[in-house]
Amino acid sequence: MDKVVEEVEKTKKEWDEAYSKTQQHIKEIQEYGNSTMEETKNKNSLPRLNGLAQDGLALLNSLQFNLDLLAPQLPTDDEVQSAKALLKTWRSQSQSLRMNLRNANLQAKDNMRKTAQKERELLLGGGEESTVRRRNLQTKAGMTSAAESITESLRRTRQLMVQEVERSTNTLMTFEESTGVLKKAESEYKGHRSLLSRTRNLLSTMQRHDVIDRIVLVVGFILFSCAVLYVVSKRIGILKLQRTITTAIKAGMAGKPELARKAVEEGINQGRFDGNVVPGKGLPLQQPMRDEL
Repeated sequence: MDKVVEEVEKTKKEWDEAYSKTQQHIKEIQEYGNSTMEETKNKNSLPRLNGLAQDGLALLNSLQFNLDLLAPQLPTDDEVQSAKALLKTWRSQSQSLRMNLRNANLQAKDNMRKTAQKERELLLGGGEESTVRRRNLQTKAGMTSAAESITESLRRTRQLMVQEVERSTNTLMTFEESTGVLKKAESEYKGHRSLLSRTRNLLSTMQRHDVIDRIVLVVGFILFSCAVLYVVSKRIGILKLQRTITTAIKAGMAGKPELARKAVEEGINQGRFDGNVVPGKGLPLQQPMRDEL
């Protein structure tokens, strides 16, 4: 047999038992107070019977909830429809029990009023029996009152304990949720911390590369400047030499030995002109000299 079907059958059995017990308690409530006060005190008190009936109704509601959860899980559609119909019947029966409990309490109060009136008439009557009855009632009334007071105190204590247990359960659930949130925050913090560490390392590497690049740029600029200065200085010397040579050649062609002598004084060895050849260069005079400037 399927587990769901077994649970449904178990729920049905528990319903029958709880329904029967609740009906019995309601019947006892309805008959409460019909007998004399002495016989009534020997039975369960009215608050206790009401408590038992309320517990039975609460159990029936719980069983209805279980059947409502199990019905859609049944294997066949016929069983599902049957369970839903049964659930509807249970709800009507539960409502009927609540109405019966209310009527039973009204009937019990009426019975207690009638019984108290009869007892009053007997107590007001004369004779030894009336005196003995008054004494017994006084003793048993005090004991009953104390018992009812203790029962009510225990019921209140039970309710307080149930509330405290629920509060403790809610507190534990809150603690568990808070613990989960804290663990999640801790894991996220660890992830961010590793990310920050990697970022810091990357920044340090970028700073080192920046310093190295600056050094390379400065050194390169210095080398480039030196090369430019060297080239410029060499170029200026060559041009000066070319001008001096050109001046000497022109002076020789014009027959101006003063210019030639001046050229010699500026550092050029004039020597002896051989035909149309520049002294020391072997260049013919017919070949024009161009100033590169």
